[in-house]
Amino acid sequence: MAETAAGAKATDLLLEAREAIDTLLGDWSERLGVEIGGRDGQALAYALRTPGKRVRAALLLAAYRSVGGHSPGIAGIAAAVETVHAYSLVHDDLPCMDDDDLRRGRPTTHRAFDVPSATRAGYLLVPVAARLLAVGAAELDLSPASLSRMATELFHAGGAEGMVGGQWLDLEAERHALSLSELIGVHRGKTGAVIRAACVLGGMAAEAEADALAGLTAFGEDIGLAFQIADDVLDATGTSEELGKPAGRDAELKKSTYVVLCGIDGARREAERLARSAVSHLDRAGVPSGALGALAGYIVTRSS
Repeated sequence: MAETAAGAKATDLLLEAREAIDTLLGDWSERLGVEIGGRDGQALAYALRTPGKRVRAALLLAAYRSVGGHSPGIAGIAAAVETVHAYSLVHDDLPCMDDDDLRRGRPTTHRAFDVPSATRAGYLLVPVAARLLAVGAAELDLSPASLSRMATELFHAGGAEGMVGGQWLDLEAERHALSLSELIGVHRGKTGAVIRAACVLGGMAAEAEADALAGLTAFGEDIGLAFQIADDVLDATGTSEELGKPAGRDAELKKSTYVVLCGIDGARREAERLARSAVSHLDRAGVPSGALGALAGYIVTRSS
């Protein structure tokens, strides 16, 4: 019964996040398509409307509420995180990177348009994320100092010391065998950094105390790594129809993954262990873990 209730809570949170973020980004895509104009504006609007599960947004909403936040203005902060994630997907799909034709069941941006347009659209999404963050902070009546700290957190996570750096290491590692510690370093940057930032930004938006922020940070570190391990398992076990993108790409590119190093069962056990560890950080920090714990369970048991 507890597992069923937790699953329902995660489903509700994800649905709420999708509805709020899809509406907000849909409005912004129309505005920016006109504002920028031409093929670049169309490509940017297309990229911004990339559908998704909105796990990062749901984590941010749950973190915000877990430390007392209650304003609907938080959607702007969540949309900023999802926009940074969208930028990473556009560039990750390019021929010079993973060279994917499909993303979440539709043509990737460079297939729908062309490589130069997709490359520019990815870069343009970064300032769009900054604008969304500023609008969200204003709706939450946060101070300029708070906005500055949030921007530092988000763009540090999305930059060379986080997501971009992790992607670089991931490309360098293709067709090379990595140790487990090296693989963890790749995953914590490529996928984990922005997930961690989503959790921290939720706390910052609610002006949480230092102990609570530390608990959310540690939660985000563990669940970000668990998310990528679950992705490794899905790439090895799922179908292209289930994933909305080509399955088996890790094996095709001869990437080191948790599945390669630990086997499917071992990788699943490690993801589950990290999910439990993530929740324990919240408990020690005195942060209510109900909603975040439900999302942690979803992350390591999802089928797509």
